Formats: sequence, C-alpha cells, structure tokens
Amino acid sequence: MATPLIDFCEQSNPETLRQMKFQNARRVHNSLVAGTEKRTLIWMAHRIPARINSDHLTSLGFLGQLLAGLSYALASRNRYWLLAAIGFLALNWLGDSLDGTLARVRRQQRPRYGFYIDHILDTVGSLALMAGLAASGYMHPYIATGLLIAFLLLSIQSYLATYTLGEFQLSFWSFGPTELRILLAAGNLALFRWPLVLHGRFRLFDVGGLIGLIGMTVMVIFFAVRNTIRLYNGERLP
Repeated sequence: MATPLIDFCEQSNPETLRQMKFQNARRVHNSLVAGTEKRTLIWMAHRIPARINSDHLTSLGFLGQLLAGLSYALASRNRYWLLAAIGFLALNWLGDSLDGTLARVRRQQRPRYGFYIDHILDTVGSLALMAGLAASGYMHPYIATGLLIAFLLLSIQSYLATYTLGEFQLSFWSFGPTELRILLAAGNLALFRWPLVLHGRFRLFDVGGLIGLIGMTVMVIFFAVRNTIRLYNGERLP
C-alpha cells in the first residue's frame, strides 16, 4: 500500500526529520582507479581553502555536467567543442567526487541531505549529458535515450539496495563514474581520428554507446536478481 500523504507532509517538519533514525550505508567502491582516486581526493581536500565547502563543490560538479552536455550539442557545429566537453567532464569529476570527501575530512557530514542532493543532481545532469550527445550528431538519439534509461534503472537498483541492504554500490564490475568519464573523454579524442568505424559503416559513438547499453542492461539484471535472492533468503517465510 502506498504511504499516506500525511506521512510525506510530516517529513517536511524539521523536528520530525531530526527524530528520524538514519543509518549510513556501507559504501562499496571497487573500481579500477578507486584506490588512487581516494588518496588524490583526500590530498586535495586537506588543501582546499576553508571558505569553500561541499555545497560549492556539488554545484561545481553539476555545472560541469550541464556544460559538458551543452558542449556535445555545440559539437554538431564545431567538433572542437568535443575538447571543451573533456574539460567540463573533468570539472564534473572534481566537484562530484570531492564534495563528499571534503565533508568527511572536515567531519561535516550531512548524510541524508548529501545523499539526496547528490543523486537528484546526478539524475538531472545525466539527462543534460545524454540530450547533448543525442543532439551532437555523433550518437543516434535512440542510443542516447537507451543509455539514459539504462543509467536510471541502474541508479534505481542502487538506491533500493542502499535502503534494503545497507550497501551503496558506487561501482559495478570494476567500473564506476570516474572510469566512464575517462572512456568518454578518450572517445572524444578518438572522434577526431575515427568518427566512423567498421569500414566506415557506423559512427564510433553509436558502437561504443551500444556496447555500453548492453553492459548496463546486463548489470541491472545481474544485480537485481542477486539482490532479490539475498533479500528472499534473509526474509524467508516459515
């Protein structure tokens, strides 16, 4: 049964929010560059001026993703916007990856607020990024739409697992957001040399996007089935 409307209204009361018990989920991050990335982010966090806080970095990451999407759209007129997109992807990485690290280093965590704002902005930013790719002329709009849907399904799966299992999955099969940004940036550079592949029959980003779409679809199915089995075994009926 759906939660009554009154329950949602009560949650807007600050006193109700303070009384709610919230338990941080265990972060699962086993991507290829996770170790190096973590050390780099901690080093950077210790050197950020006190006047800059996590909200500033979150905003920076969101802006970077929006501008990356705009750069892809503009690349339909001038391919050198692909280089600008790489810079904005780096900006997105900086803000999106460093905001939480800075909060932990300074012991200023706001777990509910941070989790919510990070992921609602990630959702909007991903929409902007895929819209830019769809308008770029380098990727078919259907493939860009499929990638967005697959990303949202994978995200929903991750959020549900966070709530039901107490595990927040930051990477899947050694791939996380940072690796995806690196692949996308490398693809931007490759477009200058190989805009068409397989004897000039297909666009590079169509092939890469299709591979990514298949990979994310398999991930959604695998983790959904695995988590369903875990939850079923943990709550077997007598």
